[in-house]
Amino acid sequence: QVRLVESGGGLVQAGGSLRLSCAASGTFFRINDMGWYRQAPGKQRELVARITSGSSTNYVDSVKGRFTISRDNAKNTVYLQMDSLAPEDTAVYYCNVVVTTSLITGRTTTYWGRGTQVTVSS
Repeated sequence: QVRLVESGGGLVQAGGSLRLSCAASGTFFRINDMGWYRQAPGKQRELVARITSGSSTNYVDSVKGRFTISRDNAKNTVYLQMDSLAPEDTAVYYCNVVVTTSLITGRTTTYWGRGTQVTVSS
């Protein structure tokens, strides 16, 4: 089992910054992809950013140039630095982690955090 602990959400004015963190703990052999999704009221959950084990990244177009995803493999932690925040960034942000749970079969399992609220006021 893997536990994800998210932190860093809150209320910020438009143009401000927040940094989200998500630390993984538990039983696994390797962390593969790590990412952040968000879900605004009345909307579907969407991918915000992902980072592979090799540190390749991809972002949804609406956050490119404003958000930066990174990871610290020694701490099993993924970060999302969010700058130039806008009201449309308001959502619950969820951490997503894919871990390898069997070296024999290569089985992977995906885990989700409970979510952290980000609110951007205009």
